[in-house]
Amino acid sequence: MPLVRQGRAGPRARLRRDRALVLMTLPALLLVLVFSYVPVLGNVVAFQDYDPYLSENGFTAMLESPWIGLEHFERLLSDPAFWRAVENTLVLFLLQLVLFFPVPIGLALLVNSVVRPRVRAVAQAVLYLPHFFSWVLVVTVFQQILGGAGIIAQTLRRYGVEGFDLMTDPGFFKILVTSEGVWKDAGWGVVVFLAALSAVSQDLYEAAAMDGAGRWRRMWHVTLPALRPVIALLLVLRVGDALTVGFEQLLLQRDAVGPDAAEVLDTYVWWNGIRNQDFGYAAAAGLVKGVVGLGLVLAANKAAHLMGEQGVYRK
Repeated sequence: MPLVRQGRAGPRARLRRDRALVLMTLPALLLVLVFSYVPVLGNVVAFQDYDPYLSENGFTAMLESPWIGLEHFERLLSDPAFWRAVENTLVLFLLQLVLFFPVPIGLALLVNSVVRPRVRAVAQAVLYLPHFFSWVLVVTVFQQILGGAGIIAQTLRRYGVEGFDLMTDPGFFKILVTSEGVWKDAGWGVVVFLAALSAVSQDLYEAAAMDGAGRWRRMWHVTLPALRPVIALLLVLRVGDALTVGFEQLLLQRDAVGPDAAEVLDTYVWWNGIRNQDFGYAAAAGLVKGVVGLGLVLAANKAAHLMGEQGVYRK
């Protein structure tokens, strides 16, 4: 009987074996290519005095627009409004990192401690429901609670207290935006962490209980170490998304508090690129944001490796 050679399958053999999976992923890859990678070529307008009206075709207009080098970047770095947008973006990111990121972890631990499966399922559904709400609805809900005509303002008005309106208070705006994000998206993080907790072996909890560990010690020595890889991964992704702190959410509330409090990089790019039609200047601002975001991802991923975690990709 001839010996069968055991070895690694070649590319053609793997392609034949996985052709069904490859065909299933092709539409997703095509969407990513068309909407994520092809638009990167448009960043060339950051180095041009781009005029979309030079041609009926936007691509031809890029070829015909004059090259101006780094003029847009020099103008960008000398613009006080740009640095104000950077400051607001970083402050909002730090607030969301400190106040928003731990909330899903705590809620996941709380829901996971519920014994009855039906109660756990209901709690998970209630927490996850706001994730499907649009930002228009979320802002409306907060307006009805914290606005000048909201429930709290009407109650205080009955007792002679006037002027309560947190929705138009620039000093409270960053806390308000963070609170809206926590209410809307904390449920999504709860689902992710509960999925990670479902993979933890119950034998570990039983062994810790036999060694005399109480509930809090089991959580500290079993649950949190099991969540650490997921926490590291989501933290890296969160840091990479540091300069994107909610375009639609902030744009809806920008006029209520003014640009000094609500202007971030995304709204700054939109205001200059779409409203003012200064496309090259807006592209330069977006390019700076993308490069800084990439650097933050690489730095956060390196920190994850130093902590012994995989991060987004292996070493």
